Amino acid sequence: MEYTQLGRTGLKVSRLVLGTMNFGVHTEEAEAHRILDTALDLGVNVVDTADLYGWPEQPGRTETIIGNWLAQGGGRRERVVLATKVYSKTGDGPNEGGLSALHIRRAVEASLRRLRTDHIDLYQMHHVDRSVRWEEIWQAMEVLVTQGKITYVGSSNFAGWHLAAAQESAGARGLLGPVSEQSVYNLLERTVELEVAPAALHYGVGLLPWSPLHSGLLGGVLRQERSGIRRTAARAAAALATRREQIQEYEDFAAELGHEPGHVALAWLLAQPAVTAPVVGPRTLDHLHSAVAALDVRLEPKALDRLDQIFPGHRPAPEAYAW
Repeated sequence: MEYTQLGRTGLKVSRLVLGTMNFGVHTEEAEAHRILDTALDLGVNVVDTADLYGWPEQPGRTETIIGNWLAQGGGRRERVVLATKVYSKTGDGPNEGGLSALHIRRAVEASLRRLRTDHIDLYQMHHVDRSVRWEEIWQAMEVLVTQGKITYVGSSNFAGWHLAAAQESAGARGLLGPVSEQSVYNLLERTVELEVAPAALHYGVGLLPWSPLHSGLLGGVLRQERSGIRRTAARAAAALATRREQIQEYEDFAAELGHEPGHVALAWLLAQPAVTAPVVGPRTLDHLHSAVAALDVRLEPKALDRLDQIFPGHRPAPEAYAW
């Protein structure tokens, strides 16, 4: 396993993050624990979850599954960089959601109980809350750091200017500020290249792309479709309907390279300068092993150029849309 620093911090993280959104929804607890153990044995040291996961039937279920795994001991907690998120509604009350200081305080306590730990290593704002001023958010986060309940603060689904506003307001308080940003980023969805990735590079924020295979569309979906082993989900099916020829060209190119399409997609992300580690969300052990195998793939400059031809990206703003 390769390791790198998370953004501008001294924290060493694996080049893949284990996403857990499937745990408790598509993956039962026993299998989830096997995936967690195997990931740790393979050197994946970041486990990412959210207080929402388990939705819609059981929000919080995923954190509970991870907490039960950590409680087994054996050095699991000490070897893991534990990341979770705050923002989503956790109840019907008016203060049970968002990034108010009150909700942050209540949400972190609930996550700690479910995760069965005394601290969270990376506490991520799951979405920007336009109704709350940064002074309030950083006051709440500063208290949690001082109490030892969280170590680092991250973000998810932020625009570039949100990262800038968050960092500048944190700096004015003498705080470290956000150290990571989770954004949707893959060969099919490259919008973050306009402003999010440049902002992340400028501020030393580690970019953690989620949906690196774009709901499976970059994982050999057409080959699987022909083999009858995959039924494309509704969200992916809509994209496939309009981008079938492009994806076929991509799968043909992956075959020319002698690699699995999913491995090429992950290797491409790992070659992007702003990316710290893609977030992979395996439903099975086979999915996990396949993701880790992608770390052995190295794409030559000509291959990267060819992928840019198949899936055109963006120059940073404003050059992308101005002289």
